[in-house]
Amino acid sequence: MSRRLWPLCGKLFATLLVVLTCVSSLAFAQDAPPVKQDASTVKESPERQHALELYDQGKMVDAMPLLEKLAADNPKDIVVCERLGSATLSYAGTLKDPELRKKARVRARAILLKAKDMGDTSNLLQVLLDMTPVDGAESAFSEKKEVDYVMKQAESDFAKGDYDKAVQGYTQALLLDPNLYTAALFAGDVYYKQNKPGFAGEWFARAIEIDPNRETAYRYWGDSLKGEGRMDEARTKFMQAVIADPYNRTSWVGLNQWADANKVKLNFIHLKDKGSVSSDGEKINITIDSSLDKDDPSMGAWMAYSIGRAGWQGDKFKKEFPNEPKYRHTLREEADSLHLMVTVLSETKDKQKSKIELDPSLAALVKIDQAGLIEPFALLNRADADIAKDYEPYRNANRDKMLRYMDEFVVPKTPK
Repeated sequence: MSRRLWPLCGKLFATLLVVLTCVSSLAFAQDAPPVKQDASTVKESPERQHALELYDQGKMVDAMPLLEKLAADNPKDIVVCERLGSATLSYAGTLKDPELRKKARVRARAILLKAKDMGDTSNLLQVLLDMTPVDGAESAFSEKKEVDYVMKQAESDFAKGDYDKAVQGYTQALLLDPNLYTAALFAGDVYYKQNKPGFAGEWFARAIEIDPNRETAYRYWGDSLKGEGRMDEARTKFMQAVIADPYNRTSWVGLNQWADANKVKLNFIHLKDKGSVSSDGEKINITIDSSLDKDDPSMGAWMAYSIGRAGWQGDKFKKEFPNEPKYRHTLREEADSLHLMVTVLSETKDKQKSKIELDPSLAALVKIDQAGLIEPFALLNRADADIAKDYEPYRNANRDKMLRYMDEFVVPKTPK
């Protein structure tokens, strides 16, 4: 994924804190594949190779006219179309006239939508479309006009491939506003582009110090470490990116790419719900999946889970959360109900040996509970829109537990 076509989407994703409707947040880890196309639609040429090289080097302004010509000659080339859209977005930042910048972004979005219509499902495309308003409007890097001006000048220099001048601009912006996350982040990214990982890491660390709850600096730092072959350190940074903002699809990009590079698969533990709780305002009803065999050890477990949730939907929520105006599905409810489930599963296992083998996801849940990590599991695997509201305070107080859960149950160890 292109790393720098992100100028302001951190704010965008903060407002998009993904509305989940009983869907595991780990679904976002199942990343859209990189852009692929039928080889027959590609017309390889020295010109195409040169344009893509310029793009990969971050020289967007130089690459754009070449990509434009290639797209005109071969409108079915999805890769060229996507790169042209992203280069046009970068080019927009070099324009001084606000109206021209706006028009360039509108055009860039149209090009990206064309790539999507042709079958492009890459992460880059999704992120760029998410961060580019239909009307091409732009947000400011800072409310301080002087800082915003310096940042936009630095971005313009970056798009032109003038990295030294860009770093000077980001550094100046950070002197004017020491808490400007993007200035530190982008300075680190310049050093990454210049193959100076030590300097890059220092700037990424500075960005994390400014705001440890934004995922981008962790992910960029992970990219830098991965590029050096320091896979174990990169693994940690990519996990920290997810912990910073797990309900943002972009947070998972680096971790997925790390897994692909190391030929391992992330471990997604999905419970297939066999019990449900509903209320008509007066009565609370529990329903257990009729497909469960009476000898299935999970039947009692799902009954326990449902009874636990029913209790919370009764008086327990009002007692535990007196300041909340109405019932919501909380982390505490989910964790308590899952723990009840594990207790029943453990007791059943001790008393008798069932002829029906326990679902692997439930067996994994028992181990997670025994490790004291049921809350991280609930937040990353069972979150709906209500549970997601509990993520920030839990993460801020238990970042170490979130990392333990990722390390012990989700992300395989770095191959030796």
